[in-house]
Parts: sequence; structure tokens; C-alpha cells
Amino acid sequence: MSIQELLSQFGEKYFQALIMTYQLTFFSFILAIVLGVVITVMRVSPVKPLRAAADFYVQIFRNIPGAALLILLVYALPYLNVVLSYYTAVLMTTTLIPAAFCSEYLMSGMNTIGKGQIEAARSLGMTFMQIIRNVVLPQAVRSSVLPMTNLLVATMLTTALASQVPLNPTDLTGIVSYINTHAVGGVTAFLISAVMYCATAVVIGQVGNLIDRKVRILR
Repeated sequence: MSIQELLSQFGEKYFQALIMTYQLTFFSFILAIVLGVVITVMRVSPVKPLRAAADFYVQIFRNIPGAALLILLVYALPYLNVVLSYYTAVLMTTTLIPAAFCSEYLMSGMNTIGKGQIEAARSLGMTFMQIIRNVVLPQAVRSSVLPMTNLLVATMLTTALASQVPLNPTDLTGIVSYINTHAVGGVTAFLISAVMYCATAVVIGQVGNLIDRKVRILR
């Protein structure tokens, strides 16, 4: 089938798939940022057990394949009497893994902060959380805009895992299987989804570059 024929017949399905991909990307990225900040604060905490737990989390979820984690959540947890909806399982997968990388990027941003600033904050009597909130995190985030932009793109691509479970509506990858089940979309069906992924990634990259130029810390 040609691109025009596919869009005329499955255009609405593609639009629904695009919205589902954006929805998963948005919620996954927001949750990953929140969890990543918590993990990062734990990693620099003066409490050793918290540092150990956070480092363990990063080492596990930074190195586990997304498909393997999704399989564990969908098919292994029921043996422990924990049954998640397919949407929840996908959302957890696309949150837990990016959160580990978010923590790594924030740690890199923290490394750009001079020790003198931390010592000055301590000399003013600021507590650990006050230093983190008012001195460390704002600068770490500003130094991590481009890595976070890449993380957002990676999170969007990771949502393709949703195609491995029966979501309705499905995502941009799952719609290809749907089309090829109901018609002969062939490679063209993949091409349309790929163009949508690429166009979104380009927009995200441009916005990220713009934000980085606005907030970049010149040293």
C-alpha cells in the first residue's frame, strides 16, 4: 500500500498511536525526573545505607534491558500475586530505567559545581537539604539540559516496548503490527511511524538546544 492509502485508511489509528506515544513519554519522563532527583539526593546523602541503596538502584536499572524488565513486570509478578495492568507495566518500565540515567546526568552536573560553593553554604549554617535545594540542584539541572534532552528522546523511543503488550490504543510501533494484521502495509507502515518518531525527536532536540542556550552556566 502507498503512504496515501495507508493514511486514508489508518490515519485516525496513527493519530491515536501518536497520542499514546506522547502520553507515555510525558508521564514516564516526569516520573523519571522526580525519581532521578530522589535517587541523586540519596547518592550524595551523608547516610551510608541511602547511598548504597541508590547506587544499587542505578547499577541495576542502568544495565537491565527494557524488554526484560517489562517481561518481569507482566509475567513474573503475577506469581507473587502482584498483577499490574499492561499500561502500568509499560509506564513503570519506561520510568525506572530512564530514572537511573537521569541520576547519572544529574551527578555529572553536580561535578561541575565548585567545592567552594558547598563550603560557603556550610559556613552560612545551611543544612544538607538546604544546600541541595538552593545550591546544588539548580546548577546541576542547568548543566544537564542537553543530556536531559537526549533522555527525553530515549524515553520516547523506549515507549516502543508498549508494542509488546496488548494496549488499546497502541503506540507508534504497535500500530505497524495492527496495520499488517488487517492489511498489507509492509515497510511503508514502518516508514510512517519512523518519520513521526524522527520528527518528534528533531523538535525535542531543537527545543532542548534553545533551553540550553538560555540557562547554560558559562564558566
